[in-house]
Amino acid sequence: MADKPKRIILMYISEVSGHHSATLAIEKAIKMLKPDTQIMNINAFNYTNPISEKIINRLYMAVIKRTPQIWDYLYDNPAVVKKIENIKKTIHKFNSPKLKNLFDKFRPDAVVCTQAFPCGMVADFKKTYNSGMPLVAVLTDYIPHSYWIYDNVDYYITPSEEVSQRLMKKGVPADKIVPMGIPFDPKFRENTASAEVIHRLNLKPGIPTLLIMGGGQGLGPMKTIVKSLEKVQSDFQEIIVAGTNKKLYKSLKRKVKKYKKKIKVFAFVDNINELMGISSIIITKPGGVTTSEALAKKIPMIIVKPIPGQEESNTVYLTGKGAAVKVDKPQEINLVIEDLLNDENKLSRLSECAGRIAKPDASLDIARFLLDLSDSHV
Repeated sequence: MADKPKRIILMYISEVSGHHSATLAIEKAIKMLKPDTQIMNINAFNYTNPISEKIINRLYMAVIKRTPQIWDYLYDNPAVVKKIENIKKTIHKFNSPKLKNLFDKFRPDAVVCTQAFPCGMVADFKKTYNSGMPLVAVLTDYIPHSYWIYDNVDYYITPSEEVSQRLMKKGVPADKIVPMGIPFDPKFRENTASAEVIHRLNLKPGIPTLLIMGGGQGLGPMKTIVKSLEKVQSDFQEIIVAGTNKKLYKSLKRKVKKYKKKIKVFAFVDNINELMGISSIIITKPGGVTTSEALAKKIPMIIVKPIPGQEESNTVYLTGKGAAVKVDKPQEINLVIEDLLNDENKLSRLSECAGRIAKPDASLDIARFLLDLSDSHV
């Protein structure tokens, strides 16, 4: 008798986000290993609170853009975590019937969350209904903040040993922690045909290429960065990815025509693996998934003005490991680029350090773990 296909629910919040990229990467890896697996990939916030989702997403973006210090205060602050405990309980209680309906219908062998909000929701559901359904938390940043900690989480998949240690200090038992890395699309493991990509994008062969990104939503001082790079004497070309930020895309398209450097501007793209494959340096926001992709490609990273909270923590980890350089003043990035382009050894060291902490097989390792876990749950 043939085995019944496994059923796995993946949960994230916010469509254009690292959390969503992570669930898509896990889904793709599971399908590569076991194509008949039934998977639901759900925006948990939208599923349970569609109106709240829009309001909270807008509020978060406004805080990040205008007053990031507020996010710094809220992020992993024990006093704040304690104060919102009752609010969370009320939200989870309200969401429980919707989750019960979902789980009763789909009967998952495992639920996997790449963001703390749905993880808390499902953990409270398990407690309320005394459910033994396996719940796996997949951390997509190099900091295990307190919003992740629930007794009813069965396993925590962490990006690194350091994160595992910090989770243990927060009271999570060692046997619940599995350090496998941050999941990203398995296609980043493949070598791209650089010459073909360079030709297709009408770029110059034989000169350094700088990739400039601001995450899926095109955040950060990208216009200031591009303006500063005009001062660099060395020869190079730029690829700029503006993401879903239409205003930034239009503005850059207009501006770059006047610049001396060869610059290609893109909106949201799905071939970042190719762009990283032909790049000598990446200037980026240090989101967990983006940095994991860059580490897998061994690209020297420059991080500009990280947002307080998880981005700052990711930066501390990457610079501490020698895989990235932090720049606080975007208008002075030209000095750093000039220095790196004129010193092959510095670039090589950054690339080697990136390779040492890269986890190129993270998604497939996580997929195997989840499939084994759902086997044992049957």
